[in-house]
Amino acid sequence: MNRSVFSRGVKDMGGMLAWLESLPGDITAHEVMPASQAVTADWPDIDAGLIAALQKRGINRLYTHQARAIALAASGRDCVVVTPTASGKTICYNVPVLNTIIDSPSARAIYLFPTKALAQDQLSELYELVDDMKLDVRTYTYDGDTPQDARTKVRSAGHIVITNPDMLHTGILPHHTKWKNLFENLKYVVIDELHSYRGIFGSHFALILQRLARICDFYGSKPTFICCSATIANPKELARELIGRTVEMVEENGAPSPERHIIFYNPPVVNSQLGIRRSSLLEVSRIAIEAVCNGIRTIVFTRSRINVELLLTYLQAAASKRGIDPNRITGYRAGYLPNERRAIERGLRDGSIHCVISTNALELGVDIGSLEFSVLHGYPGSVASAWQQIGRSGRRASGGGGNKISAAVMVASSLQIDQFLSANPSYFFGASPEHARINPTNPYIQIGHIKCSSFELPFYAGESFGKCDTEDALDYLARHGVLHMEGGRYHWQADSYPAASLSLRSATSENVVIHDVTDASSPKVIGQMDRKTAPTLIFPQAIYFHLGEPYQVEELDFERMRCYVKRVDVDYYTDGDAAARIEVLDEMGTKAPFGWGEVLLATRPTIYKKIKLLTHENVGYGNIHLPEEQMHTTAFWIIGPQAAAPAGAGDDSKPAAQGKSDSLWGLANLVRTIAPLFLMCDRGDIIVKAHERDPHFRAPTIFVADNVPGGIGLSEALFDLGPKLLAACRDALTNCKCKWGCPACIGATVEDGGEKAAVMELLRDITPAASAFL
Repeated sequence: MNRSVFSRGVKDMGGMLAWLESLPGDITAHEVMPASQAVTADWPDIDAGLIAALQKRGINRLYTHQARAIALAASGRDCVVVTPTASGKTICYNVPVLNTIIDSPSARAIYLFPTKALAQDQLSELYELVDDMKLDVRTYTYDGDTPQDARTKVRSAGHIVITNPDMLHTGILPHHTKWKNLFENLKYVVIDELHSYRGIFGSHFALILQRLARICDFYGSKPTFICCSATIANPKELARELIGRTVEMVEENGAPSPERHIIFYNPPVVNSQLGIRRSSLLEVSRIAIEAVCNGIRTIVFTRSRINVELLLTYLQAAASKRGIDPNRITGYRAGYLPNERRAIERGLRDGSIHCVISTNALELGVDIGSLEFSVLHGYPGSVASAWQQIGRSGRRASGGGGNKISAAVMVASSLQIDQFLSANPSYFFGASPEHARINPTNPYIQIGHIKCSSFELPFYAGESFGKCDTEDALDYLARHGVLHMEGGRYHWQADSYPAASLSLRSATSENVVIHDVTDASSPKVIGQMDRKTAPTLIFPQAIYFHLGEPYQVEELDFERMRCYVKRVDVDYYTDGDAAARIEVLDEMGTKAPFGWGEVLLATRPTIYKKIKLLTHENVGYGNIHLPEEQMHTTAFWIIGPQAAAPAGAGDDSKPAAQGKSDSLWGLANLVRTIAPLFLMCDRGDIIVKAHERDPHFRAPTIFVADNVPGGIGLSEALFDLGPKLLAACRDALTNCKCKWGCPACIGATVEDGGEKAAVMELLRDITPAASAFL
């Protein structure tokens, strides 16, 4: 079926799949996951009115995983439920919580969701269930959008308080005396989307839960934890690290699922000599607009905020040309204001929005209606995230017995990891889930929460904080006038409010607030951006997109944490780059040729490109004038053989030396591609740097550094996985179809070619030392 036939009115998913197969690019995988039937269990011993309310909503029997989770929670045993998207995990915690409140009206529960959108979504579902039961179960959200006059009522009367880690951190724990009724009667703590609590955010969250545990102990309560997670390799371990207690795991899924088609699509080659393919952004736009124009409700996931805005611009323009209301297509990402996000969520549920382009902000379980089609612009960074995004379509198809079809297509970008997976789809479909890693012992993160917990309750001398000994930290804070030691206890005495200045999304605090000053007499806030990414995204003269509209950055003021932008009419966007240098400070582990330890990581924004919309031509460049920033972190390294170190390193006039350095940089590119597949991290969480002759080791060295002050455990994990990492690099190089090297394997090539063989030779030189650990 060609494009014109489909456009004349074939509106079902079968027609869409046939059209995809006809595209000029490469379909490298088309997996069909057959529909599955439900496996159910009898109702447990719960309130008859609750059962009737659930049956009214079409839930006549429980799935087996729901029944087991309810039984564990009712017996006071902490548990983690690990089943796929749309398997009814909400029932696993709503039923035991509501049943307990029915039996004991004084009982209280806290629901924790990683985002405010999820909290709002859960509130709607709980309201409907409670209304059906005609019970006085008072359920409230408590977040930054809760009006001040409503907060007193929530604190005093709420049976179920639905909130997020940020609000627990800043709005509840520091003011626990106002929440006395909640903490004295707290029976359950629900943690949804457990797998999202990894890296920096997860490390912060584990320490927030330790603060919660101190307060619960103070008020004499010991709540049961009910956790829900997508499929990862270590959900039980992660839950234990987060809550500090052993948990039972529920992983046998009893929910039905629809027939699901998953396609990997690689855009067509436009330059076979250089291995360059058509823009993945334009291919995603082409696929998404075809689906929308033929009545297929679609969600598009992309990896960056700028891509959300670019795709929104392209799709709205294409919709207008084809007679479709462009307002039926919208973006969704962090940085939009709360009222904008709520309006988009309502539009998705009521059907007024037919297509949404999102970062991973909509990856989690917000109810976004019955979407049929997911388009993934590249690999999102982890197998778990990819399955979450794929599962966002077809969420309601299974309700009719699993007899409908949903589909997802992953369009490979030019990034090496995308090309690797496109060439090796079996790695994705046969991959073991990744480990979610946190490091709550990171001193940069830990000290902030010890301060917050001291503000909440005095520390006794010798008291631990989770797994951490607090003596040194408390003494340090006392010496600097933050705490006061008296009567064997450390009391808060500083004037500041510590939680307000501690960000949960970084090891250090602060976001840059973006102000629109187009009308100088009436400036307004239109967004915000984290401090770490600001230097390469909102530098002076950068183009910043918001809701599809371009703004030019007039000033970036780090001292006041403000960015000033003006509305402009331009046909390009900017892409900034930064240089990095790494200096070894301390070796903490060595297994030649691998090692890991503490390093100094310094980054400095250098240059930006101007890239034309639609054609993606490079139409100019400029320098970024911002200072270097330094941090102490951890890094993993691979030390190459001395023979790989070019004599006169850095002298481009020596062809042999250039060849040696090319092989080292080629291997570094492979490591940059492969490492995230082992670590369940975003590409921005690590910095990969090659030194032709590192000053510390006096040998060629490749570094993989945690891009977080103090590190979050990624480097240490790679140290244990070093041989497997090199084996995967070797497989990627072997399986790539290119002759000399290409963007899909070792990156850009030099004019005379031959680097691929040089990288393979370097791998062979390194591998004998590594093979002893395989």
